Amino acid sequence: MIDALGGEAPRAILLTHIHLDHAAATGALIELWPETTVWVHERGAPHVIDPGRLIASATRIYGDEMERLWGEIVPVPAERVRVLVGGEEIGDWKAHYTPGHCGNHIAYLHQPSGTLFSGDVAGVRRFGGLVLAPTPPPEIDLEGWERSIELIASISPERLAVTHFGVYEDVDEQLAALREDLTRAELWARQAPDAESYAALQREWLTETADAETAAGYFAVMRSEDGYAGLKRALVQREE
Repeated sequence: MIDALGGEAPRAILLTHIHLDHAAATGALIELWPETTVWVHERGAPHVIDPGRLIASATRIYGDEMERLWGEIVPVPAERVRVLVGGEEIGDWKAHYTPGHCGNHIAYLHQPSGTLFSGDVAGVRRFGGLVLAPTPPPEIDLEGWERSIELIASISPERLAVTHFGVYEDVDEQLAALREDLTRAELWARQAPDAESYAALQREWLTETADAETAAGYFAVMRSEDGYAGLKRALVQREE
């Protein structure tokens, strides 16, 4: 991918959020490009500058797989970081604060094309099919997610560029499907006594709804047990 830039350094790296599958390589990348800045929400910025707590948290989940999955996670120097709260314009881009999947989530609208780079807040969609809501711990916010869906709808983007995976122009349909999955997942989390029971409910629904290849593809990128942990924490916090 770096070779595809043809030696041209990007002016900026715009992080949607600081989860490792979106941001782990940031520090290593800017070592290649001394003039490149990193834009990130204010709640994520401290963990980009000092990723120690982020690494410790992820290590509890991934254990001995950390190095294989993420490699070396390099801090980003503070002077290279630009902090966002939402509403800023960065050249042709506009940053929109979109919590729900996590509390430091930003979606970026490329204004000339009308394409919204939605990170994880617009869901996971594989093989052009079903839309699922990724709900890993620790910062799932169901009410915030609904507000973010409403915000995206109000922006009326021409298309969604979804990190996992693809670009889609049926924006209204995707957002509706995401709402349905969040409702369904919340119901399962209330019913299930533990992660294994929740995973069984999700897997049963998915294998009945999708073909085997699609179901297997989702299971490969989304651990149902992790989804339960994020939802359960959100529900407990709501009750408290």
